[in-house]
Amino acid sequence: MPIFKQMDLDAYSAAHREDWDRLAQLGAKRSYTGAEADELIERYQSGSSQLSAIKTTAGQSVQGDALSLRLSRARLRFTGASANVLSRIPLFFVGQLPAALYRIRWLTLAVAASTFLIAFLYAWWMIANPQVIRTFGLSDADLAKYANEDFVNYYSDNPGGAFTGLVWTNNAWLCVQAVMFGVTGVYPIAILLQNAQSLGESAGLMYQFGHLDTFFLYIAPHGQLELYNVFLAGAAGLRIFWGWVSPGPMTRLTSIAHEGRALVTVAMGLVITMLMCGLIEGFITRLDWPWAIKIGIGTVALATVLVYQWVIGRRAYAAGQTGDLDEFEAGARQIIAA
Repeated sequence: MPIFKQMDLDAYSAAHREDWDRLAQLGAKRSYTGAEADELIERYQSGSSQLSAIKTTAGQSVQGDALSLRLSRARLRFTGASANVLSRIPLFFVGQLPAALYRIRWLTLAVAASTFLIAFLYAWWMIANPQVIRTFGLSDADLAKYANEDFVNYYSDNPGGAFTGLVWTNNAWLCVQAVMFGVTGVYPIAILLQNAQSLGESAGLMYQFGHLDTFFLYIAPHGQLELYNVFLAGAAGLRIFWGWVSPGPMTRLTSIAHEGRALVTVAMGLVITMLMCGLIEGFITRLDWPWAIKIGIGTVALATVLVYQWVIGRRAYAAGQTGDLDEFEAGARQIIAA
């Protein structure tokens, strides 16, 4: 921060010190007279305006964080609690989640392109070198059984409800891990590489037995959205890691806290979208419907998520949403003395 701005901020803080101290005193009280309650609300309103002025002119500062803490305590006194959870649901789905998804849109596409490239290289390697299949440790009979029977039967061997629950919880858990452990930088990459390898190996194996068309037909209904969910999870995890590597004007801890709060919403959203995949995989793929209809259902599901990310997300981001909590829900961004 330039020296003259620091001097202006110090002078501004000194001029309002008594007002802020009085706000802190009122915020610490357990009960109020009518006059004190009115004074608390008035000082809260003026303090909010002063905090806005500080952030506009000086950005994040110790003085601003201290005032934010006082305002948070005062807010609890006349609201009784943080914002009601149910009242936050519309904001989450219309603002925070789509904005968080929009922020990682290009990284998601980069992850998708990298995954498909790696999967293609694995498949091409297996097709060009049939002996690679022998490294799977399976006999020719087992490999043929997988390609000719097991790959298709996998989608119908279990009841639809049980199968949906199984694939949903497994895939959602993997996506949540990719986001939550993204700070390591290694974990999301490992999941993405494993996913690309598995995709390429399955395609290569099915090609060797003349069933590459079957591979794409059975993957397409649910796989379009399922793969995109994995790309979203990997991108969110890597974005959190990048917040630690390149924090910009923030401290590393502040940057990673901001990205973690903002992008953990992606993990919550992926639990829902993975349920959509599970329902398609558990109930649609097995049906004896024309493939155009089954694949079309998967395409509509993917298109819905894309519109949510790119269109609704753009509007939410333009409105100032980032996916992070607002000022009073998140509290001060740094540890400060009250």
